[in-house]
Amino acid sequence: MINLYDGGAYLVNGKELVPENEQGKLDSLGVKTSKEDAKKGTMAYRILENHNKSGNMQNLNIKFDKLISHDITFVGILQTARASGLEKFPVPYVLTNCHNSLCAVGGTINEDDHVFGLSCAKKYGGIYVPPHQAVIHQFAREMLAGGGKMILGSDSHTRYGALGTMAMGEGGPEIVKQLLEQTYDIAMPGVIAIYLKGAPAKGVGPQDIALAIIGAVFENGYVNNKVMEFVGDGVNNLSVDYRIGVDVMTTETTCLSSIWKTDSKVKEFYDIHGRSEDFKEINPQDVAYYDGVVEVDLSKIKPMIAMPFHPSNVYTIEELNNNLEDILRDVEKKALVSLDNNKDIKFTLTDKIKNGKLYVEQGVIAGCAGGGFENICDATDILRGKYIGADEFSLSVYPASQPIMMEIAKNGCYADLLATGATVRTAFCGPCFGAGDVPSNGGLSIRHSTRNFPNREGSKVTNGQIASVALMDARSIAATAANKGYLTAATDIDVNYNKPKYFYDKNIYENRVYNGVGKADPSVEIKFGPNIVDWPEMFPLTENVLLKAVSMIHDPVTTTDELIPSGETSSYRSNPLGLAEFTLSRKDPAYVGKAKEVQKAEKARLAGEDIFAVDPELESVYKAINEKFDAKPEETEIGSVIFAVKPGDGSAREQAASCQRVLGGMANIAREYATKRYRSNLINWGMLPFVFDGELEFDKDDYIFVKDIKKAIENKEDTIKAYVANKGMKEMELHLGALTDDEREIILKGCLINYNRK
Repeated sequence: MINLYDGGAYLVNGKELVPENEQGKLDSLGVKTSKEDAKKGTMAYRILENHNKSGNMQNLNIKFDKLISHDITFVGILQTARASGLEKFPVPYVLTNCHNSLCAVGGTINEDDHVFGLSCAKKYGGIYVPPHQAVIHQFAREMLAGGGKMILGSDSHTRYGALGTMAMGEGGPEIVKQLLEQTYDIAMPGVIAIYLKGAPAKGVGPQDIALAIIGAVFENGYVNNKVMEFVGDGVNNLSVDYRIGVDVMTTETTCLSSIWKTDSKVKEFYDIHGRSEDFKEINPQDVAYYDGVVEVDLSKIKPMIAMPFHPSNVYTIEELNNNLEDILRDVEKKALVSLDNNKDIKFTLTDKIKNGKLYVEQGVIAGCAGGGFENICDATDILRGKYIGADEFSLSVYPASQPIMMEIAKNGCYADLLATGATVRTAFCGPCFGAGDVPSNGGLSIRHSTRNFPNREGSKVTNGQIASVALMDARSIAATAANKGYLTAATDIDVNYNKPKYFYDKNIYENRVYNGVGKADPSVEIKFGPNIVDWPEMFPLTENVLLKAVSMIHDPVTTTDELIPSGETSSYRSNPLGLAEFTLSRKDPAYVGKAKEVQKAEKARLAGEDIFAVDPELESVYKAINEKFDAKPEETEIGSVIFAVKPGDGSAREQAASCQRVLGGMANIAREYATKRYRSNLINWGMLPFVFDGELEFDKDDYIFVKDIKKAIENKEDTIKAYVANKGMKEMELHLGALTDDEREIILKGCLINYNRK
């Protein structure tokens, strides 16, 4: 089904793979090349080269063609950019409204953010997409993507590779850098071939392919921070909608970006959307070298299910149904890690077995992954003439844009879905992050969406609430709905897929979306709601730092949802201090209080007050430090630090870092960082991204003294000596890893705002 190569490989004429250790085969094909030259033959290399401003392909400075954000990221981004001297948007920047579009939590907060966004689009020359028009990524596919282009979005699922566009999801500060005409700086990433062959079986959908790939590569980090390049004859056997469905889920592999070869089907997509000029045929060159290969036989993939609580926790539906009790008990056992072995939480899945079958209470087909035209039409074909029943099971469908909604209304799918008892709703990302369709306590929901982390669907473990999401393809969700909630693979039913043609109505956007590109109007007054608050002042790095460990997270992976939860907290994304109150609330509820206690001492230090009067514990800590070093409080910033084994999986949300920062957070200490984007968020908010190897020398409430940290950063040192002050100054080594000159300066200045402030 899926085969991972042990090493790199050459792709010859876009068809034949030759492992790099089989040089003789390469010679027999008449190929004369070096690995370094062949690396330049990938699609990714050429696109990156065209956007690189450094003149050095080993260390890239990327300028993107277009930018996009949604309404729980753009307020913070614009506030940061404004504080940094923003005058106008230098490239097209789209502000979509698809996360807080219900305007249901926090009074006027959500709509205040939307009004703020529209006024900024007018003032700085941007594009504003009103609520319910489109989810962020569908709008980008329909209106922004272009062959050979690069797009940066402040959402982790910014992936438009199937349309020949290299796109990346990053935290808000990276968008700010582009708005200020700075660059996105990374080392040249590795490129992994995703070699597709064969064609999917009838009933197997894009989510099934994606979950199978995620299951094969996530745990071993095979594509971590690399570009996934989709090649092979199997690509030709997939519709563009199908390719998009696979592509959007590549985020869950922890890759950096993706790119697909393009063909006449992609050209037709651009033609349909009235943007024929944006199509570009893209293929690898005659010889291309890849750092690894994921070989996928599409014909052998079966309907999949990702069980709680991660998209990589995959099984075939057939395997699950044949071994229900064993697998469900194993999932329950593994879930205890995600739930911190909380004995107060009664998490069970085996109680879902009824009459020897798995019964689920909810189905959702939604968002950038599930809400595509083809997914909805295929699901409708399965459900047509059937009923979802009058028991607990419910089904909701969210088309990804108003043009898709219009077309399913015209071709009859809308009415057919309503007739089954399903509900059809406007474009909204809520079910993906816990702001819509929250299941009942103990409920199990199957969703064609992007993630199924703990709490992601809206439950709150710290309040005794727990529900679960399993990820599936729209077709198998529809088959399950037709079976009134009993888990069913789409391949187990007989259905004729009609595959109706898609007709795009351009008037929907032309009549409703504000397009101010090139029309910045400095006279426009920005409209602020009472929740929109400026960032608090942050200060430059001192000579030394004294860090108190206020939270220790020993889970194998920590998601950004656990660092700052989604769902109802989204309404406070425009209020840094208000949002910070939720930091780690579902993982370590004591964190905020502990961080604030540490921050009191730092505020006293900045005010020139007696820090020992504020925190008497510091007196003994400083006594221990000064037995070894001469450390003065005025030269030593006091901050909190969290330890996590591998933090930052999942969302690009910068608030996972900025909330720690506004509470006085100075650093993270990790074994490794799950994604580049989380580490970048730490750096852009002036936090030290330490990595630690070996025996853990400290615990919660310990004080870690780092001498001459400012000098170490200025001198580009990687290895930093640190001391556990309250444990006899026990010495340990921390590492900062590779930092660009700009990143060092951002940390020294205290944050990106300070770095850019004029």
